[in-house]
Amino acid sequence: MDIEILQADITALAVDAIVNAANSALCGGGGVDGAIHRAAGPGLLAECRALPEIEPEVRCPTGQARITRGCRLHARHVIHTVGPVWGGGHDGEADLLASCYRESLRLAEDNNIDSIAFPAISCGVYGYPVESAAPVAVATLREWAQTHERPRRVILCCYDARTTTVFREALGNGGD
Repeated sequence: MDIEILQADITALAVDAIVNAANSALCGGGGVDGAIHRAAGPGLLAECRALPEIEPEVRCPTGQARITRGCRLHARHVIHTVGPVWGGGHDGEADLLASCYRESLRLAEDNNIDSIAFPAISCGVYGYPVESAAPVAVATLREWAQTHERPRRVILCCYDARTTTVFREALGNGGD
């Protein structure tokens, strides 16, 4: 598995799938979730609403993932995952965050996806410190790569220079 760090607009990437840091209702929201829904168009919301609710207003619990078509995106698929809200690091946040990456990778493998782009899951409005999240993301991706062939290419797509630097350091590429 090739892992690359990129500072870019995740909605513009030409990959098989992009990962959406979604809310549990999968109804769109702010940050990357809102950007993905806006770029994909109303078809994405319709696909999300067609997914079954596990309980009222919950289509995807924290740490799990669901897949839809990409609609108007360059990506063929959107994998929606719900990251943990940061509570100080003592409420199982790291395990839930790692689960987001693993479950997204599992859906990618199950759907023959070779290239996938992840945002910095939970690092926006959910308040997860990027310095704590980046090592979890990188370790989970590396662990997956030891026993799985797909996806072959993973992009960790960062929205700003600081996040990009932190993810590059976690990957071992330094801050360049």
